[in-house]
Amino acid sequence: MTRAFNFSAGPAAMPLEVLQQAAAEMTDWHGSGMGVMEMSHRGKEFISIYEQAESDFRTLLQVPSHFRILFMQGGGIAENAIVPLNLSRGGVADFVVSGSWSQKSLKEAARYCTTKVAASSQSSGFKSLPAASSWQLDAHAQYVHLCTNETIHGVECHTLPDLKALGSNAPLVIDFSSHVLSRPVDWSRVGLAFGGAQKNIGPAGVTLVVVREDLLGHALPACPSAFDYKLVADHDSMYNTPPT
Repeated sequence: MTRAFNFSAGPAAMPLEVLQQAAAEMTDWHGSGMGVMEMSHRGKEFISIYEQAESDFRTLLQVPSHFRILFMQGGGIAENAIVPLNLSRGGVADFVVSGSWSQKSLKEAARYCTTKVAASSQSSGFKSLPAASSWQLDAHAQYVHLCTNETIHGVECHTLPDLKALGSNAPLVIDFSSHVLSRPVDWSRVGLAFGGAQKNIGPAGVTLVVVREDLLGHALPACPSAFDYKLVADHDSMYNTPPT
């Protein structure tokens, strides 16, 4: 077999050895007599897989202990709604609009809270990221949203802004879908990070959310229970059946 040269953005190419191991274990995972896709998410076999995945990711990205790692569904598109449902408290959210993905985030969040554009590079055709010193941050914003890698327009944020230095006490929310695990993250400057697994982590179906613990428990009454970060965290990402 000749492997294709696959440069898809996501779902993206995976290492051959990963695919071969998955194929070998398709019908029998570690002598359990069943494949992962058949397992009960409440069973000890799958729980061990979940715990290992959570531990591996925490180690790889050096996620501090006061952050929770959640495995959800719906991709980054769903998080555009889930984030304001959990963090906005019905108030204001600031957005740095630097390309197509942050435009989508802004539009979706407007359904659940008041949105304000703190900075935008649209007038220049999204050819750069607005300098942090130019951001007009709302003093009452519940969070500031930033897409750290706008793949469609080719704009990437290499250094996360220090919102406190900019006069804001709001947590920074980053969409790091397309470059997660490619570089360290300065967690001291982040309140929440999210990304679909299909670009840099694995197959489509899982959405990664890393959220600071103090941001849990503030979901709007209209937030579906399966999207309430605190409920998901309290149930170790298995409030609903995960994509085993």
